[in-house]
Amino acid sequence: MKTIGLIGGMSWESTSLYYSLLNNEVKKLLGAPHSSKCLLYSVDFGEIAKLQHAGDWNALATLMIEAGQSLEKGGADFIVLCTNTMHKLADDIIKNTSIPFLHIADATAEAILSEKIKTVALLGTKFTMEEDFLINKLKKHGLSVIIPELEERNVIHRVIYEELVNGIVSDISRKKYLEIMNSLSLNGAEGFILGCTEIGMLINKENTNMKLFDTTEIHSKAAVIYSLSNLNDS
Repeated sequence: MKTIGLIGGMSWESTSLYYSLLNNEVKKLLGAPHSSKCLLYSVDFGEIAKLQHAGDWNALATLMIEAGQSLEKGGADFIVLCTNTMHKLADDIIKNTSIPFLHIADATAEAILSEKIKTVALLGTKFTMEEDFLINKLKKHGLSVIIPELEERNVIHRVIYEELVNGIVSDISRKKYLEIMNSLSLNGAEGFILGCTEIGMLINKENTNMKLFDTTEIHSKAAVIYSLSNLNDS
């Protein structure tokens, strides 16, 4: 089994979901008492969020590179960045480490295409929805990506940073998200990328019949498949 190197803490709420999903998936595939081999480099999200909103991506790149290099030195066989927004810096991590990097957009695109869906709506932080680092990656897989209107993006972003990263799950916010998603559905969205690793805490299959693609779940499962690839080959 390959050792997974996790760059987490963005937020720790969603990173805890990664850890749970990784171990449950290994147990499901290999049987109890098997669990995932992984290393976790967990950052201080207070520092990260401050730098994000200040637009200091150079400082953030330095932090992400240090995290990736620490995992490599610690014996990780590949890197999983446990956040969508910080994939803005994926290339910086890749260029400064020598182990594989499992990109969240590649894993998500494969899951979407397996459902024969072409047009998806992307929900996430404003960084993820408004910049092209994730959208372009998805488009390279042949997907059409739509995003909410500005006011709706503001709502989605606020709920993530003021509520979800602090473990707050509000019925009022869930209702707002579902209203936004219904509007996007009317505009052609066949499915919805929960493109922030915390959104799955708020929206899941119990809340809606709309097709959901939870990046936290998808990324975790892809990591396990890659981790076990040597076992599968043998």
